[in-house]
Amino acid sequence: MDILNSFYSLELFDYGLLCLLLVAFGVQFYYYWYVFGSILRYSKKQKKGTVPFVKQLPPISVIICAKNESENLRRTLPAILEQNYPCFEVIVINDGSTDETEDLLQTLHERYPNLYRTFVPDSANIRSTKKLGLTLGIKAAKYELLLFTEAGCLPSSDEWIASMARNFTQGTEFVLGYGGYIRKKGFISRITSFDTLFTAVQAFGCALTGHPYIGTGRNLAYGKETFNQQKGFSKFLNLQSGEDDLFVNGAADESNTRVEISSESVTWTAPKHTFKMWRRQKERFLSTAAHYSGKSLGRIFVELLSRACFYLSVVAIAVFSPWILAAVATLFFLIRYAIQLIVINKIARKLKERTFYLSILLFDILLPVINLYIKLFSKNSIHKWK
Repeated sequence: MDILNSFYSLELFDYGLLCLLLVAFGVQFYYYWYVFGSILRYSKKQKKGTVPFVKQLPPISVIICAKNESENLRRTLPAILEQNYPCFEVIVINDGSTDETEDLLQTLHERYPNLYRTFVPDSANIRSTKKLGLTLGIKAAKYELLLFTEAGCLPSSDEWIASMARNFTQGTEFVLGYGGYIRKKGFISRITSFDTLFTAVQAFGCALTGHPYIGTGRNLAYGKETFNQQKGFSKFLNLQSGEDDLFVNGAADESNTRVEISSESVTWTAPKHTFKMWRRQKERFLSTAAHYSGKSLGRIFVELLSRACFYLSVVAIAVFSPWILAAVATLFFLIRYAIQLIVINKIARKLKERTFYLSILLFDILLPVINLYIKLFSKNSIHKWK
């Protein structure tokens, strides 16, 4: 009876905060349980054998654009060239490297006859030489299907190509894979891993619920026909980047996109060592986000807005409202946190990614603030890929 009386005695302001809390929680629950949770439901379908895959693996061309990456290529190329796959080639595009890249490729070609190389002409006068390099690699590819990664990316297994290529069932044009960062000690490594994982959770969840909007060049596959139909990267040649996320954003849809979530399909890259280096990487990514379709931006914005409203309402209730409302806010806060722990960490384990506990709350609040800061104070000159 005392509890009911406490609710009846609430002010209009308190009811407003309670409504904001409930609406924000409802939207967050929708994203975590329905959108992000679709990844876990998809994984269960795979285990039951209800997800169709191709019976005969098709020939495929792996394409890598490299600029002064001889040390990375020395480490990653053998693992790519020794994949357990019936028919594939690897094409490396040398984008004006001044290190030992060309000599290394020549040496490796003698050992691996399915390794081919081409180069971006020194005279190329184009804003993004990476887009030109990838275009040259695509034109040189002798197979219809294309699998993209980067020089510093190491496949998690010799089944990487097979895991990605098995998704090219009839009508499939895009296969989205996970490109993670190798676990290192330190705050920058942890926040980079969480940022990458959560971005993938958003991307995979949206794709599996019928709204694909982004892919990563560290692990992405599509066909030559799709590339030609979209007239290559012509729609965003004026931008330094966008060869992966904007290309997917402009052409992927519910019927032509699949997601690969097996741990064998993951590629791993060394994380940035300093905040400055990570910031430059984030600047490049955020510079293209503003060019996503309105629907894609809307879905991202709604999740961010509901997240901000949820935290703000919890804090406001704790500061200004009676104890009974603070208890309700605390309960919803703990429920949301529990759902985050379950959904994010289950997905992380499936991808063999690191798990997060209390740091989830820190990064959940801190990353949007960092992104806003970078977006407001970024410099266009830093957006070059190398």
